[in-house]
Amino acid sequence: MAHTKAGGSTKLGRDSAGQRLGVKLFGGQMAQGGDIVVRQRGTRMVPGEGVAVGKDHTIFATRPGAVSFSTRKVAKFTGQKVRRTVVSVTSV
Repeated sequence: MAHTKAGGSTKLGRDSAGQRLGVKLFGGQMAQGGDIVVRQRGTRMVPGEGVAVGKDHTIFATRPGAVSFSTRKVAKFTGQKVRRTVVSVTSV
């Protein structure tokens, strides 16, 4: 008589949809003004030329051109230097 009669329901089993974060246009690809280049949580990547940052830290193109990525050391408020990826859109 190894039966489970009234197991009840679980309190687990919920999950949220993915947020579709990440790089949307890669280096060398062409962007129009307003195109989203990177979706991110926090400023993991920082804006360079030809891009701006939205209120949710999304980096988007402000003018048409080619997307490029580079690295730069940025000082934090503690004085510690950290490497950040700089996103730019340069006109061709």
